[in-house]
Amino acid sequence: MKLYLAAPLVLVALLIATSGVAAVIRGWVLPMNRRHVRSPRLYGSGQLVTAFALCWQVVFGLVISDAGTRQWGALTGGAMMVAGLIVMLAGQLAGGRREGSGTP
Repeated sequence: MKLYLAAPLVLVALLIATSGVAAVIRGWVLPMNRRHVRSPRLYGSGQLVTAFALCWQVVFGLVISDAGTRQWGALTGGAMMVAGLIVMLAGQLAGGRREGSGTP
């Protein structure tokens, strides 16, 4: 396992997951994304799927040593990441009404 690759990727996944949890539970989105996101809960769900997919790829790309398992695991992680990004895009395009943007 290459720790110098795994540690930053897991840290990025943790930050994405934290932002996703805040969006799902409280409807809070990072200030730079606030203008673009129309459905924060859907956007947060996409962030959670993306964070899980990134951790999935770390496990199957860096931890698992069997070549066949690693290949299918990384492919599955890539498909999950694309699905998460599509859900995040749907959260930006959804017609939900956002109450209070946090800025006057």
